[in-house]
Amino acid sequence: MKKMLAAISFMLVAISSFAQQPQAPDAEYIKANYTKYEYQIPMRDGKKLFTSVYVPKDQSKKYPIMMDRTCYSVAPYGVGKYKTAIGPSSLFTHDGFIFVYQDVRGRFMSEGIFREMTPELEDHKTNKNVDEGTDTYDTIDWLIKNIPNNNGKVGVWGISYPGFYTTTSLLSRHPALVAASPQAPIADLYRDDAFHNGAFMLVANFGFYPFFTNRQDDKPTQGKGFNVDFGTKDGYEYYLRMGSVKHTTDIYLKNYKDTVRLWQEMLDHPNYDQHWKDRNVLTHLHDIKTAVLVTGGWYDAEDLYGAINTYKTLVKDNPTTPIYFAMGPWVHGGWSRGPGDHLGDIEFGGAQGSYYREKIEFAFFSHYLKGTDTDIPKVSTFETGKNEWKTYKSWPPKDAEDKNLYFLPGGKLSFTAPTNTGDYSDTYVSDPNKPVPFISDITDDMKREYMTADQRFASRRPDVLTYETDVLDKDLTLAGNIIANLKVSTTGTDADWVVKVIDVYPDSAENNKFTAPNTFMSNYEQMVRSEAMRGKYRNGFDKPEPFIPGKITPVNFELQDVLHTFKKGHRIMVQVQSTWFPLIDRNPQVFENIMKAKDLDFKKATNKVYISKEHPSYLKVRVL
Repeated sequence: MKKMLAAISFMLVAISSFAQQPQAPDAEYIKANYTKYEYQIPMRDGKKLFTSVYVPKDQSKKYPIMMDRTCYSVAPYGVGKYKTAIGPSSLFTHDGFIFVYQDVRGRFMSEGIFREMTPELEDHKTNKNVDEGTDTYDTIDWLIKNIPNNNGKVGVWGISYPGFYTTTSLLSRHPALVAASPQAPIADLYRDDAFHNGAFMLVANFGFYPFFTNRQDDKPTQGKGFNVDFGTKDGYEYYLRMGSVKHTTDIYLKNYKDTVRLWQEMLDHPNYDQHWKDRNVLTHLHDIKTAVLVTGGWYDAEDLYGAINTYKTLVKDNPTTPIYFAMGPWVHGGWSRGPGDHLGDIEFGGAQGSYYREKIEFAFFSHYLKGTDTDIPKVSTFETGKNEWKTYKSWPPKDAEDKNLYFLPGGKLSFTAPTNTGDYSDTYVSDPNKPVPFISDITDDMKREYMTADQRFASRRPDVLTYETDVLDKDLTLAGNIIANLKVSTTGTDADWVVKVIDVYPDSAENNKFTAPNTFMSNYEQMVRSEAMRGKYRNGFDKPEPFIPGKITPVNFELQDVLHTFKKGHRIMVQVQSTWFPLIDRNPQVFENIMKAKDLDFKKATNKVYISKEHPSYLKVRVL
């Protein structure tokens, strides 16, 4: 049986177990120094949420509370069964805190009905108006009043989905909640895990939901979901044989029936309608008094949008609240364990995970929960390429200058605008039945290394356009978001547009200790940032519009933020393509509801990117 559990648990969910991997010394220390209790804590509507509490046996002093609310289970269950690690890291375990873990409403041993990324309410006038904010308030209030020897201060942390629950803890606005750290938080489900600019994140979601499905009723259980049996390690071939996305429901009905409801919610809402608007927590982040540390990874394939935009929204709408931001060279949740010293072939100059855990995360919570001194900068960001931590007062840095990086004839890329006139364009044929792979490896999952992987396999395909600068005569640093401004046309009535920003190494680049066998860093094409745009959403995710075949049309979209230095001797490359499989689903290149497309709907199309004075295509970047 070919299982995806290992990849799913690391790349997609980043559950609190990231910080709870087996560590024998900590496991023995926890049993010797903590007593575990289990409670069913009542909420205002009468439902009870299962909660595990680890209390220091030394009762000679008072302790702050650290809480993690999760939809991924607080297991092991039973007062005699202990986690092998507690807290965000072992630094917390040995320093003395009260640790609280709670199954959120409708998950595992908690009562109630689970709702995908619970819509938050502004009106809580009655006890029936409950959400994650009210559940957090009621939990904190109960803990403060019922757990002996707490010092009246609470901190909350969580990664990915628990990161969302950490964000919603801010909406409790409980006075005892003094510090919170949403880490890789889902912020807007449509822009994070489900879709990217309208393109459906196929491989990530298809393997995730059977694993995620726990129950669809009000009956607590310790039961878990399942892992998809692909029957092959070749995910590219598997999804191609599967055909249209509509067939996924049949597969789930046959093998993973409990998954269908949550899966079908995504298929039923391909546009950014009220279903998704209700699941955008950013609109509620006002009147926050709690100190916040937002954490993310530059190579987070799932919730990069969530981390960056949670920070930006909190700063904008809560100008007097202490808001901190940390971004390092990590995949989804990669800062919470391990050295964080490389990703695939790319090295980061040392153990950046331990730096974060000690100098930023532990320092933040210790200051606000225990009153220790701290000089944590408001913004701590890792500059990839140079492999250095940089600190700023705000993000993006105010002295970053907007510039346009233009696509030019002959595959050139330059900060100088094109001078050639007319409808000059580069052309390629996009065939959704022979899509461009998202990674050169044979894999059945969303292999996290794709975020930095060598793109030479793609640049050598005829259906991928490539633009490249001359060799840089000095370092060039991009700091902030990247906006693609494309002028395009297609012979179809819909098309996807994928843009990748790449750091091309010089001929002289040597292999490092992490370079894979039979790989060479000489001329390596390291992906720095990439994103897809489903063209029919170019004028709004809530109003799809067809292309007029052959008509020159602007398509603009965000590739999100970077802090990366292209070093002297390197080159900057941009690639443009229209398939990226099976990372995103295939576009039939016919204007229709793709979730209901037939297998015969997928057609070849001739796509053009215009690169003239009248119709320039370029990236808007921020140069530091």
